[in-house]
Amino acid sequence: MVVTAKQLRLQTSKILRKVQQLGSLTVTLRGKPVARISALSQEKGGRLLDDPAVGMWEDRKDMKDVHAWLRKIRTPRYLR
Repeated sequence: MVVTAKQLRLQTSKILRKVQQLGSLTVTLRGKPVARISALSQEKGGRLLDDPAVGMWEDRKDMKDVHAWLRKIRTPRYLR
């Protein structure tokens, strides 16, 4: 299925329901394909820890204490 960017903007929930039914669709902008939207798998038992993105920064020493790192990056520059 192919939808335009305008259709996606105006009918998002309807189009997302179609994605669940069909599996995927292509979004076009000015007649050219720019994106593909695909449904997430409905497998049960999938664990978050199995995701390849989990733990990708575990070897960084500056992020051992996540809360301290977040406080540091959220501090305005003039207060550092």
